[in-house]
Amino acid sequence: MNLDLSTTARPATIPVPEPGLTPDQLFDRAIALRPLLRQQQDEADERGCYAPETHQAFLRAGFYRITQPRLFGGYEFDLETSYRLIVEVSRGHPAAGWCLSLGGSHAYVVGSHWPEQAQRELFGADGHFIAPHRPATMGTLRPVAGGYILNGQWNYCSGIPYATHLLCGALLDPPTGEARQVVVPRAAFQILDDWGGDRTLGMRASGSNSARVTDAFVPDNMAVRLDWMAARPDGMEHGTPGTRLHNNPMYLGRLMGPYHCSLVAPVVGAAWAALDEFEALMLANRSLADPSLPWADHPDYLRPFGQALAMTEAAETILYGVAQRYMDYCRRWQRDRTPISVEDNLRLWALAQQAGGLGRQAVELLFQNALSAPTRKASRLQRYFRDVAMYNSHISALQLNHATYVARAHFGRPTGFRGLQP
Repeated sequence: MNLDLSTTARPATIPVPEPGLTPDQLFDRAIALRPLLRQQQDEADERGCYAPETHQAFLRAGFYRITQPRLFGGYEFDLETSYRLIVEVSRGHPAAGWCLSLGGSHAYVVGSHWPEQAQRELFGADGHFIAPHRPATMGTLRPVAGGYILNGQWNYCSGIPYATHLLCGALLDPPTGEARQVVVPRAAFQILDDWGGDRTLGMRASGSNSARVTDAFVPDNMAVRLDWMAARPDGMEHGTPGTRLHNNPMYLGRLMGPYHCSLVAPVVGAAWAALDEFEALMLANRSLADPSLPWADHPDYLRPFGQALAMTEAAETILYGVAQRYMDYCRRWQRDRTPISVEDNLRLWALAQQAGGLGRQAVELLFQNALSAPTRKASRLQRYFRDVAMYNSHISALQLNHATYVARAHFGRPTGFRGLQP
């Protein structure tokens, strides 16, 4: 395991809750919560997010502080640790893992790109920070003295039910073509009741409600330029506010690969969860072709199980490999200031997509070969099938579309993203 346990350059402003906590302890806590997550799947899907008591368990376990800077009460573990944790949580309930992943992973973004005073204000006196990030520019920012007035509505704000803040994208108004990413506190946004139950095919407990902001004041230091997920190498010579403040190259904050990994980790967890369900069926059911044989002794069921197992292990290996490669790029920058290129970023994203595709295919293969039983409403395998279908429709998961951008960057052509050049 390639874990980066870098320390910060300054003594912690906010004490870390458990100074000796290790990644393995985090993973053990997630595994211990798996039975509870599975028991609560139905009610969490109906509610639209995991239960308040589950949220409190996640808080006590330290799950929201994994990549948060140590200076501000976080553990400052690397991204691989974060993805491993989300895989374990998602093996209990993929949609709960999605909610945790998309709500609990953006302290790393704030720690990378927001100025020091903004970080101090956002992480506050106790370091409690949870925020979804909806980077799409679905709002407007009107300049006023000392900052902006923000208005807008952002859909699919996964992780928002327990959020302390919202990160979101907005265009300057009057229109200039410029955009900013801003952070607003919980009091500034309204969470709309548009998630949970049967409103969506899957990921029903992902807490992906819409959020509305009306005439909220955003101070200057809470709005930053973060063009194209920080994928452009321009200006990397001096790093980011985070690399200068925390002395950790992880906080270069390139987002294309890491952001897609945040979506893939729940899919890999779903694949492991589907394998658990299919394994139980293999031990309980007998073959129609030869009733003397349990599924576990018949090639018609051994074959899909073995194939899905290989797919899942490959997906997990790729997922962690993306995290390791990202850190390799960051350490290379720290050594000699070699920038992380547009192509590097796009290829990390594409590699993560391969992991997501394999995890999804593993779930689909098991669902197909479990015969008709998983089509019943109470089936966990059906839930996992629906959850990975939601991932497959995500714009970030469209492999063929994205492959064009990777190839164009490789050949030195404009990528097709406005403002993002090789």
